[in-house]
Amino acid sequence: MPFPENTPPLSDITPAPHHFPNPGPVPPAEDDDVEAAFTRYERPALPRWARYSLHLLLLLLTLVTTTFEGLVLVAGALGQAYAPYELLAGPWQNLWPAVQPGLWYAVPFLGVLLVHEFGHYFTARYYRIRATLPYFIPLPMGFGTFGAVIRIKDRIFSRREFFDVGLAGPLAGFIVAVGVLAYGLTHLPPLDYLYNIHPEYRFYGSRYAQYVYQAGQGAGTVLAQPLLFRAMAATLADPALLPHPNELVHYPLLVAGILSLFFTALNLLPIGQLDGGHIVYGLLGPRRAARVSVVLFVGFIFYAGLGLFSLASDETTWLYWAGPYAVYLFLVFRRVVPTVRRALLLGGAVWLAQVALASAFPGLEGNPGWLVFGLVLARLTGIFHPPAPDERPLSAGRKVLGWLMLVIFVLCFTPFPLTFR
Repeated sequence: MPFPENTPPLSDITPAPHHFPNPGPVPPAEDDDVEAAFTRYERPALPRWARYSLHLLLLLLTLVTTTFEGLVLVAGALGQAYAPYELLAGPWQNLWPAVQPGLWYAVPFLGVLLVHEFGHYFTARYYRIRATLPYFIPLPMGFGTFGAVIRIKDRIFSRREFFDVGLAGPLAGFIVAVGVLAYGLTHLPPLDYLYNIHPEYRFYGSRYAQYVYQAGQGAGTVLAQPLLFRAMAATLADPALLPHPNELVHYPLLVAGILSLFFTALNLLPIGQLDGGHIVYGLLGPRRAARVSVVLFVGFIFYAGLGLFSLASDETTWLYWAGPYAVYLFLVFRRVVPTVRRALLLGGAVWLAQVALASAFPGLEGNPGWLVFGLVLARLTGIFHPPAPDERPLSAGRKVLGWLMLVIFVLCFTPFPLTFR
């Protein structure tokens, strides 16, 4: 996703000479003053070799972390006490066969992220907006990466440019993600592949799910299925080879495709300076986009914390966690409203509504994992989109494409990408 700096430019408009009297000759500026002014507004750039080396190093580190986490995913051990190096134990000649399942996950997944970010990059360059190459973020847990970002180094001056730069990334990544999923669904391995992972399934044959998952039994890690994946699976996959939803994590190409759809949808959230925020800003303009962003962000936090507290919660939960949660709500909502008092009132109202709903419907729960992402949105990226000097509305074609991307968001998003059972 691109993050514009949006520093206001110095005015380049020179008044006509007759508007002001001639002030006389301007004394030359001291060299020290000029150098101080320059270093204040311009940070010296790293040498080109150092910049390229940093991008390459982050990419290679992310390839390593995603490969290891891909191995853990395929083993179905995500969320359990399982170390990646256990998969590689044995003679060195067995290293390549052991690593291959992780690469089948890492390479297409990182490929989608790379295409996504270069969609932003090349669109920015088309508009002559300076942008960095993608910075990948390695993460030695979970999915193996926190994604990738590019940094926009110039101010974006029009709503159309914001829209085009923001839309190009998820559109390009989405097309590649669909291709990855289509290939994975049409090239499913025979059932012997699954039997090698679960030898006990061989006795039941292709009807293993009817016997293995009785009485609420399930696997360790269950991968969610967004609407688009379900439609593609029903259309493209051989039903006899299509794995049960609880076994999807053992199929690295399908995991890469599904997570690529999820990351695409995550960037398309119409909040702040996410790609979806750029798109909604282009479609609706600054005022209505700000209202949409606030409403969705408050709803997002409400859902994330739903079920954490209720009238049935024990005393320990209230004693140890009520204080930190109250501070969290204040921190995230302080960026939504202009005053401390309103932030406290908004946080209190959200918390009260969460407790009331969770008490009335005890089985209703959100996803607390989203609370971290909500904090990142509120404190780092911001939930309000910066304005552009040129607010001319988009063309009809761009509007259609923008609304289509929001439909893609619905088809790709799932509130629980992974469930541990």
